[in-house]
Amino acid sequence: MSDVSHDGGARLGQAGAALETTRGLLDSALSVLKSNTLDGDRVSPAKLDNYQLVSYELSLCWAECTSADFVLQHARKLLDEDPGAAGFAGRLAALFCAEAVTSSVGRLRARPADFGLEEEAIAAALAGENATFLAGQLAADSIAKLGDEVLARDGDLGADLLDENHTLMRDTFRRFSDDVVAPLAEEVHRQDLDIPDEILEPLKEMGMFGLSIPENYGGLQEDGKEDTVGMCVVTEELSRGSLGAAGSLITRPEILSRALLKGGTEEQKQHWLPQLAVGDPLCAVAVTEPNYGSDVAGVRLKASPVEGGWSLNGAKTWCTFGGKAGVLMVLARTNPDMSSGHRGLSMFLVEKPVHSGHAFEVDQDSGGKLTGRAIATLGYRGMHSFELFFDDFFVPAENMMGGSDGEGKGFYLAMAGFAGGRIQTAARAVGLMRAAFERAISYSKERVVFDHPIADYQLTRVKIARMAAHLLACRQITYGVSELMDNGAGDMEASGAKLFASKTAEWFTREALQIHGGMGYAEETPVSRYFADARVLSIFEGAEETLALKVITRSLVENAA
Repeated sequence: MSDVSHDGGARLGQAGAALETTRGLLDSALSVLKSNTLDGDRVSPAKLDNYQLVSYELSLCWAECTSADFVLQHARKLLDEDPGAAGFAGRLAALFCAEAVTSSVGRLRARPADFGLEEEAIAAALAGENATFLAGQLAADSIAKLGDEVLARDGDLGADLLDENHTLMRDTFRRFSDDVVAPLAEEVHRQDLDIPDEILEPLKEMGMFGLSIPENYGGLQEDGKEDTVGMCVVTEELSRGSLGAAGSLITRPEILSRALLKGGTEEQKQHWLPQLAVGDPLCAVAVTEPNYGSDVAGVRLKASPVEGGWSLNGAKTWCTFGGKAGVLMVLARTNPDMSSGHRGLSMFLVEKPVHSGHAFEVDQDSGGKLTGRAIATLGYRGMHSFELFFDDFFVPAENMMGGSDGEGKGFYLAMAGFAGGRIQTAARAVGLMRAAFERAISYSKERVVFDHPIADYQLTRVKIARMAAHLLACRQITYGVSELMDNGAGDMEASGAKLFASKTAEWFTREALQIHGGMGYAEETPVSRYFADARVLSIFEGAEETLALKVITRSLVENAA
């Protein structure tokens, strides 16, 4: 073994040991939380709600430490394959792990009694060999030197270890993003335009809308084998060009196709999936309601049986791409008894004409009406998120997903779709961060302050190094969880990836904007768009609080010792 591989292996070993100690603290805190929230032998959701701050903090700790696990795995793979090339990624991984440990332990140390932990146990996590490791990685000079290397490499984070097929997908969509999406992105954002056909039509021809659809239904996905990794690779590249004008285009067909594959009739699959695969029609998802966001079980839009089908009455909100879509995936209450909760919900495929712009109205011959108006937003423009109002809008019986057997199964079909949407959101965050990272590096070399490029200053180099470490970690948890999902696992980890990458993107784009100084705040620079777009990531596809409290912590507590 070379000295390089020995040193790299030792560094990664130290990082792993520090993470293991932190994981031990989290496990202890989760065990205490479980004992405090048991009702008999089951965790009580009502009791768990009494510990929301603790639950939220533990979810953040778990998500950050899980990201550290994945970036360590990546660095170890590189070390095995090419020890000489692994040093840089290993140093980034070690820096991220050190920050994840100190961040997580800091949250626990702030209120140890709430977590059921002894101060001595927390202090021990930051002592001994762990203290030596943390001090070495977090020293200002050490981080700044790593920043020098990042700048010298122009932000290249090293090999991503994708296979040949996924590398081809990455390169193809990177070129498209650079050549087509990026030149149009600013105009779409500043003028709040629809996504232009110059972007949509080539993507249809490239088969992008069929990435989550099996070949036997007209898509690009190998029959019997999901390719979540490929979807995330493409999403990252398109989001790098523009989150609102390209990066989110896969999300809606991916959610709808997963739901159809999970619970649609064979006739529905044969009819809809080939159309979705070629982007004709485009689709949208209408689940959220004005008073019920992530609380899907509270949906109130009413579906009443009528001759030949169902009549929809009520409102939906945040239906992204609702105007340009020719079919809406609508979650509605078929059982009017609210006590039925999620068991009273069914999913419908609602067809409508395609409309451009910020408002539309559909009048049916039967007298039913559907109106939509776009919601003015801070960022994430191009897709346009709509408020929808259904007034006796008729939907044929055959358009209930799953047919008559699908009644009451809408919640489960929605969840089947949203798992993929969450890991894809992590990929969107990674693409957005990459765009901000590239701009920050370029500007830091060009901008001269006090006779020096700002890249020469220690604080800038520290910022760049930390951004690189976090970007690598977010990318690797996204890729790693995608692989798990392709093997039938990873749904909970997808929520963690979404939670961490989305929060990181907000901090990350702020740092990129700050490096630009006053120009970062000017609308003429793309970083202001990145900053505005990043804010939506922690809200859609499951708000961070809901993911933390209702998905991640609940699962962690239920599985705690």
